[in-house]
Amino acid sequence: MKNSMKKLQILLLLPLIAVQIKCGSSKNAAANFGKAQSWITTTDESSKLLKQNDLVFNSETNSNQTITVDASQKFQTIEGFGFSLTGGSAQAILKLDKAKRAALLQELFSRKEDAIGLSYLRISIGASDLNETVFSYDDMPEGQTDLKLEHFNLGPDLKDVVPVLKEILAINPDIKIMGSPWSPPVWMKDNGSSKGGSLQPKYYQVYAEYFVKYIQAMKAEGIVIDAITPQNEPLHPGNNPSLLMLAEQQADFIGNHLGPAFAKAKIKTKIVIYDHNCNKPEYPLTILKDAKANPFIAGSAFHLYEGDISAMSTVHDAYPNKDLYFTEQYTGSGSNFESDLKWSVKNVVIGSMRNWSKIALSWGLANDEFYKPFTPGGCSTCKGALMIDKNQNIKREVGYYIIGHASKFVPEGSVRIGSNISGNLYNVAFKTPSGQIVLIVENDGTAAETFNIKCNQKQISTTLNAGAVATYVW
Repeated sequence: MKNSMKKLQILLLLPLIAVQIKCGSSKNAAANFGKAQSWITTTDESSKLLKQNDLVFNSETNSNQTITVDASQKFQTIEGFGFSLTGGSAQAILKLDKAKRAALLQELFSRKEDAIGLSYLRISIGASDLNETVFSYDDMPEGQTDLKLEHFNLGPDLKDVVPVLKEILAINPDIKIMGSPWSPPVWMKDNGSSKGGSLQPKYYQVYAEYFVKYIQAMKAEGIVIDAITPQNEPLHPGNNPSLLMLAEQQADFIGNHLGPAFAKAKIKTKIVIYDHNCNKPEYPLTILKDAKANPFIAGSAFHLYEGDISAMSTVHDAYPNKDLYFTEQYTGSGSNFESDLKWSVKNVVIGSMRNWSKIALSWGLANDEFYKPFTPGGCSTCKGALMIDKNQNIKREVGYYIIGHASKFVPEGSVRIGSNISGNLYNVAFKTPSGQIVLIVENDGTAAETFNIKCNQKQISTTLNAGAVATYVW
């Protein structure tokens, strides 16, 4: 009788023992079912990256649709999730008093329990359209040039972007940074304007040296630039600043000038091409076909204002040895929390990851209550992840939660693993360096969905509201 009671007590206790299940391995799985933690954001904003009660794996069967996670299927290694630290973002953050700013940066960039662990930043080389004014690092009076770049300096960035980056690096020294120019100095362009025009071929070499000087100047400030793109949105010359750079021009610039200049200066910074929409995969494919340019290229970068996210896989399938990067997508002042959450998690986070991207970045990190600053002709509707008003109130906008559902749980070095799309349940799975499994799910349907998450023949059953996003960790 005593032995029977003891066995019964053990059986009752088993489901309460929290042991991580490593999907793809049957070791210990028969005895230890384990628990999954979950965090949910709902479209009505009643739950925002809110931790839920633990879910317990079991061996029960039911007729629910099932997402099966398979760690034996391995895809790309992840470099990070984050935003662009525009000049305007840095200015907004610097308006905060020292203690408030320190707390905010810890929340954004540390891996503490209450933080979202951003691990990748994009910055502009010179001004973007989310700066107060247009500038390059070598502006000259009209009619003058500076072929030796004797007047090169980091200019306004030394007052905002560089100081904020130093505070971020003190929190996360391993954060990766990508630089992208919106325009070269106007004296290098064929229209003498910050808006539109093309880089004159006679200045290709001096512009390559401009990139070298930029990387060296940032390194002197203690900031390592991991990657650059030669031009932000090279097929969009209508922004301010902007530049038209066709694929053949970018191939020439990289193969004959930028790549050799980096090699000569022993620059290890990656060169990533394109940096524009998914509707033109032929642009990066044209450059990758170029025999001179190809050896210098680490990968291709994409946005999704036009086209389909599957264009990233089109490029991957043609050049599987070259990496993919998703570098920008804005959320706008004219849209709402529900539509932005659904669309961006489905496409930017889940979509880019399922199409081989190593990063997923949203656009500006911060702005003021009027979506400022922006240049004359720049984006007046771009909504940052944070809105910081004149009274130092911080509002976490939808972008914070879109990226936070990944960045908080999927650190650099994680590997995307197998998972199936089931009905309206778009998802992507990862295995972290510490061995945890992370599954991000977006219910793209119009009704709540009850479903299973299956791993190593054990499963949990859960329900996700229409449009809601959940991250599950075990």
